[in-house]
Amino acid sequence: MDKLKLLLWPFAALYGGVTTLRNTAYSKGWFASSKFNLPVIAVGNLTVGGTGKTPHVEYLLRLLHNYKVATLSRGYKRSTRGFILADEQATAASIGDEPYQYHQDFPGVQVAVSEMRVEGVKQLLQLNPQPDVIVLDDAYQHRAIQPTLNLLLTDYNRLFYKDFILPAGLLRESRHGAKRADAVIVSKCPAALATAEKQSIKNRIRKYSQPDTPVFFTGFRYGQLVSIGSATHFNKHVILLTGIANAKPLKHYLKEHQFKVEHHAEFPDHYSYTSTDLENLQKLLETKPNDTVILTTRKDAVKLMDNQLRKYSQALPIFYIPIEVYFLDGEEAFNNLVLSHVAQYR
Repeated sequence: MDKLKLLLWPFAALYGGVTTLRNTAYSKGWFASSKFNLPVIAVGNLTVGGTGKTPHVEYLLRLLHNYKVATLSRGYKRSTRGFILADEQATAASIGDEPYQYHQDFPGVQVAVSEMRVEGVKQLLQLNPQPDVIVLDDAYQHRAIQPTLNLLLTDYNRLFYKDFILPAGLLRESRHGAKRADAVIVSKCPAALATAEKQSIKNRIRKYSQPDTPVFFTGFRYGQLVSIGSATHFNKHVILLTGIANAKPLKHYLKEHQFKVEHHAEFPDHYSYTSTDLENLQKLLETKPNDTVILTTRKDAVKLMDNQLRKYSQALPIFYIPIEVYFLDGEEAFNNLVLSHVAQYR
């Protein structure tokens, strides 16, 4: 442990004590926790920052396409409050960037946001048609509701069992919070992850999870670039534009595939772009080779296509790169785990 972590350790111990006491209160029934008579699948993590929750939620939405599915998120950094069901008036500002992405890409899914998840589920159950299954986005620490299936993500590049509680590390709660997981997914894995290393990771995870908790390994697969602006063709000279928690996997992919990143315009996660940002990108573009385009993520693209920014983004050569989760192995076992769980409620 380095010197800074040692200095922060008393604060981490205090924070860890508070979260442990809170978890104990829920586990013992001292705090109320609601359960519902339908499958409620929670996707979350123990750490602050990006572990790839959004692509994994999207994987579940595709997997559950034969059901009436709803997603419920807090709607981080949205401009509204309370329960909102996404409709044609929804924007990234009104419901949050990730829920708006689900709304854009999965038109058959009921997408809702609510700070109070229990109230949010109650509202969803009033809808006609009522959902068959609800996917809770980033809800691992939301103990006021009891999911029927709890999926815990941990980033291969920052495995939770190597991390420390805030502020000494990035853990939101103790490593032992993994005991609540019905399955653990190690995300952002390299494609050639060795069998021996997988087994080592499983063994270390199971020091904190239940001993029979299944552990899966996933990676990201990037697709063909999609234009949302003025260009239809691209070369490999790009200005990278991101407002996500961790752009390193994307940058690694671009380097592997011989893209030339002329500049990385890096903004904080959930950043709300402005017309000034796009005007500045136009000026920056003018200083780069003529065939340079702007490359961004799907999460950023839905914000750039918002009504307030559309006229600016459509005038620029902007592309986004789609991303999908794939399983290194065990995909059928994971799918069966989820589908058999949901089928119990039919």
